[in-house]
Amino acid sequence: MMQSMSTPPPLGPAARDRPQREALKLEKRLCRLVGQAISDFNMIEAGDRVMVCLSGGKDSYGLLDILLKLQARAPVPFELVAVNLDQKQPGFPADVLPAYLQSLGIEYHIETQDTYAIVKAKIPEGKTTCSLCSRLRRGILYSVARRLKCNKIALGHHRDDILQTFFLNMFFGGKLKAMPPKLTSDNGEFIVIRPLAYVAEKDLIDWAEQRRFPIIACNLCGSQPNLQRQVVGDMLREWGKQHPGRIESLFTALQNVVPSHLMDAALHDFRHLKPTGVADAQGDKAFDEEPLPALVGAPFAGVPLVSA
Repeated sequence: MMQSMSTPPPLGPAARDRPQREALKLEKRLCRLVGQAISDFNMIEAGDRVMVCLSGGKDSYGLLDILLKLQARAPVPFELVAVNLDQKQPGFPADVLPAYLQSLGIEYHIETQDTYAIVKAKIPEGKTTCSLCSRLRRGILYSVARRLKCNKIALGHHRDDILQTFFLNMFFGGKLKAMPPKLTSDNGEFIVIRPLAYVAEKDLIDWAEQRRFPIIACNLCGSQPNLQRQVVGDMLREWGKQHPGRIESLFTALQNVVPSHLMDAALHDFRHLKPTGVADAQGDKAFDEEPLPALVGAPFAGVPLVSA
């Protein structure tokens, strides 16, 4: 005898509104973290003209989207110019980004340079293309920033990118070095900023789904197998699953460096160290347990987190 199939009860108002509440919480968190990074590192000042590098990936879409939200409510005036470098990759949908940016009604520029052909000609088959590609792209973007009279260049690297770079440099380069949130460009002409420095990649993935950005895949670098960055990224993601809080602790460590307890004689004068007879808070406490400090900083000059 067949059992009758019961119709599930309709969702109540609370359940129907849950996705909207989650989206609002995510927007608040993204605006807060980006605003905090801008404030902590003085990334954007009154009168700045910021070139936002837009690749067509989730990170750069998220960067532009959040910066536009903050710009509308910022206490200081600044300009944003979205710039995409069309590298002439086969199959690249050249119409997607112009259509998206036109729909936003913002200033934008599409720079077309066939770096794809150069990279393919210079790099042997099977070798990673990232190094040459990034050098070519960097030089072109500097030229575009100069033409557009921008003094700041905003990149879409997030917290996980910064941690991955730290471990890549440690494992393969022998350096304690990551991506700084703010630095001078290679040619000394511009300030490069990373407003997503405090933002987790997972939040950007969720935001891209919420906002339905027209994502464009990179066939030049993203499709390469066994990249060291991918391996390190997988390692960090696994750590995050197995040990909740570890990623946050690692990232906090990048903001709490104690040169006297490392081994770089250029940062700490070990050679001329003498006993002083005075207690030192940074003394020999290598095995003492210390509480992790909280991140320091306030939201971007009091910018509201979401629109009224």
